Amino acid sequence: MSDPVIVGTDGSAAGSAAVEWAADDAARVRAPLRIVFALDRSPYDIPRFSVREWGDALTRNAERVLAESEALARERRPGIEVTTQMIEGAPAVVLRDQAAGATEVVIGSRGLGGFAGAVLGSVSTHVAGHARGPVVVVHAGPRTAHGEVAVGIDDSPQCDPALAYAFEQAALRGATLRALYVWQAPVHAYAPEVVHDMDEIRRAQYQVVADKLASWRQTYPQVKVIEDVRSGHPVEVLTAASKGADLVVVGSHGRGALGSLALGSVSRGVLHHARGTVAVVRSPRA
Repeated sequence: MSDPVIVGTDGSAAGSAAVEWAADDAARVRAPLRIVFALDRSPYDIPRFSVREWGDALTRNAERVLAESEALARERRPGIEVTTQMIEGAPAVVLRDQAAGATEVVIGSRGLGGFAGAVLGSVSTHVAGHARGPVVVVHAGPRTAHGEVAVGIDDSPQCDPALAYAFEQAALRGATLRALYVWQAPVHAYAPEVVHDMDEIRRAQYQVVADKLASWRQTYPQVKVIEDVRSGHPVEVLTAASKGADLVVVGSHGRGALGSLALGSVSRGVLHHARGTVAVVRSPRA
C-alpha cells in the first residue's frame, strides 16, 4: 500500500482548504488519506479552570473537527480511504514527525484552535523546514484551475527532488509545467566601464535550463514544459507565477539562482507571499 497523504487540520478555513487539497491529491496518487489533529494543551493552562474541564472540552473539539474533516474529504473524493488521528503535542512537532512515513504533508497557511497562532513563520515554516518529504502549504479562499504547475530550478543537483515532485504533479494533473530559472545580472553589468555580453549570458542561462530538464523530459514525455528564464529576484518571480499556477514547487536547499536554502530566504519568501498553494521539497542533504 502507498504511504498516506497526511493533512493537518484544526477546523479553520485554511485547515478545511488543506483537507480538500489533500483529498484531491490522495485520489490523484492513489494513496490513503490520514487527517491529523494535533491536540496541544499547553496554550490552555489557565489555573482558574480544572485540567479535566479544559481537557474534556479540547478533546471534544478535536473529535468534532476530525469528524467534520472526514466527512468533507469523503464527500469530495468518495473513493479514497480516509482515517483520522488525534495526537497530543505541539502541531509543528506532530506534523514534522508524521512526515517520516508520508507521501506528503499538507497544512493550511494559518489556523486556530489546535494550531493556535499557526501563522507562517511558526507551524508551516517549521514543518516545511524540517520534514523529510514534500510539504504542501494551502491558502484558504476560492481556487481557480489554471492547468499549470510552476517549479523553481537552479543548476544544482539539490533541486532534483523538487523537479521530480513537480513533473509528477504535472503528469497526474495533465498540466503544463513551467520551469522557472531566475538569474540576477552581475552587479556591474550596466556600468559603462565594464563590458558584459548580456546576450551571451542569456544564452548560457538557457543552456543550463535545457541541460537540467533534458532527462526529465524523457521520463515524462507527456508533460508540456515551458522553459521560463528570467532576470530578477527569485521570490518576486515565483510569487508572480503563483497567480497563474495551481501549484508552485520550490526546493529547500540549493545553489545558483535559488542558493543557500535550508528553508532559506527564497522558500520562506515564496511561502509568505504566494497567492496559491506552495509545495516545499527538501533535498536529502538539507
